[in-house]
Amino acid sequence: MKRQFNIGQSDFKNYIERNAYYIDKTHFIKEIIEDNSEVLLLPRPRRFGKTLNLSMLRYFFEKSGEDRAGLFDGLAIRNEKELFEKHQGQYPVIYLTFKDVVFNSFENAASEIIDIIVSEFSKYTFLAESIRDENDRKYFKEVLTADNPVRFYSKSLKVLSNILEQYYRQKVVILIDEYDTPIHAAYNYGFYEEMVIFMRNLMSGAFKDNPALFKGVITGILRVSKESIFSGLNNLGVYTVLNRRFSDKFGITETELEKVCDDFDCREALEGIRNWYNGYRFGDTIIYNPWSITLYISNREDGFRPYWVNTSSNEILYELISTSPMSVKNDFEKLLKNETVKKPLNEEVVLRDVKNDFENTFSFLFFSGYLTWSDVERVGRKDFYYLKIPNEEVHFIFETVIQKWFKSAMDDHDLQIMLEALTKGKIDVFERIFGTFVMETLSYFDVNKKNEEAVYQAFILGLLTNLSATHEIYSNRESGFGRYDISIIPRDTTKPGIIMELKTIDSFENETKDTALDKAVSQIVKRKYKSELEKRGIKKIIQMGVVFDGKRVWIKTI
Repeated sequence: MKRQFNIGQSDFKNYIERNAYYIDKTHFIKEIIEDNSEVLLLPRPRRFGKTLNLSMLRYFFEKSGEDRAGLFDGLAIRNEKELFEKHQGQYPVIYLTFKDVVFNSFENAASEIIDIIVSEFSKYTFLAESIRDENDRKYFKEVLTADNPVRFYSKSLKVLSNILEQYYRQKVVILIDEYDTPIHAAYNYGFYEEMVIFMRNLMSGAFKDNPALFKGVITGILRVSKESIFSGLNNLGVYTVLNRRFSDKFGITETELEKVCDDFDCREALEGIRNWYNGYRFGDTIIYNPWSITLYISNREDGFRPYWVNTSSNEILYELISTSPMSVKNDFEKLLKNETVKKPLNEEVVLRDVKNDFENTFSFLFFSGYLTWSDVERVGRKDFYYLKIPNEEVHFIFETVIQKWFKSAMDDHDLQIMLEALTKGKIDVFERIFGTFVMETLSYFDVNKKNEEAVYQAFILGLLTNLSATHEIYSNRESGFGRYDISIIPRDTTKPGIIMELKTIDSFENETKDTALDKAVSQIVKRKYKSELEKRGIKKIIQMGVVFDGKRVWIKTI
């Protein structure tokens, strides 16, 4: 029976024991051991295999009551015989994951983190009476039994690592997964400062000047800031998606994908896979989104779909787009047209400063996986990266978020006043407000010479959906001697009906807005587009030519 992906499961032991399809990343273990840094921070976008890799490290290093060497049979790390025998199953491990710490108050978030810490202590209750140091023994019992203030837990990981080293006579490995998830939630819900202080104290306690530590590995999405979270950690090595080291250990490489496609008989879909899920560049390595690849291959009958968009809230992206100044909005417009924008990248992104300095917006989007880079240019002492949207899947995310903002922006701009003006025949009011909508929002949609009239038509139809309770809205429907662009037919026939013909200025024929407007209304009259409305018993009919030129719009009625 062909092995299948273990979708939604990030436990390495579960993968192996269920004989699930596994892309061998075990050489990661060797790189971790041989790295000069005592503590490694490895930020990667969500769903790129961070939790699975950390779980693998746990099952490799952890000294437990069972022999786990067999989990690695047939995998690359087994070829490192000396290293394998020296390190496999030799260390006490502290393993914490904060991936589910998403709460709307500091009290609830801190309580959940404390529960995670207490749970880790509970694994070692059998040590309670053998702890030699009286203060450590007292602290250990208080962690398990007492209701303590938040600050009490700042030194918890350091105390536990000291206890474990004394008992096992071996230094400790500390693994922390998704350390910044509570910080992102805190930013969203307004308790960022409190959470940063809590996490900084916890991290410092675990990793700063801890003689019991062999290796520490931390994963997350962003580096956040060495000064704010990892203050004073001189033993910290940070490897982001810009670094070459570890560049192929998260996500799927081109070589790995080709093998996957051979194993699952999907070579013919490679081009589509590249368009939808490729485009990331970690260091000098081309990387595919592993979450989306596994879901696509497991559901090929459904075709290519945006799977990554559903793995997390995109509220921060929405907030950044909706609150950004026009200069940043113009950059988003370029990105949506598959162009690049040249920006410096700040590896130490501080979320609270993103809205104060919108240049950090692009750093946030880059390190979160919404953007990638195609080239880099050194200007003086600073590197500027050419950023772009990596693939069709992420392009879909941008469009979805911008459409959400677009709808919100319309609500904020007296949409109802504009529509009321239209349906009552106050065309000057309609033209003024509609022009504002076009100027401020339409530029986000991909308007080019091949499809611009269709985009404008879709734009207007999106506005008119708000009239569905009182009017019937039709497009490209036969009437008279042709097909009109848009008709607005009132359910109450005593109200005016509207016919719209859309045009764009033809610059090749030196067309002006006035000649384009005349052409639009003339077409309505000559082809008798109003005949359908007349058959419906509508007496008053507004025949309207609408002419666009980029972000500008003009209207003429007869």
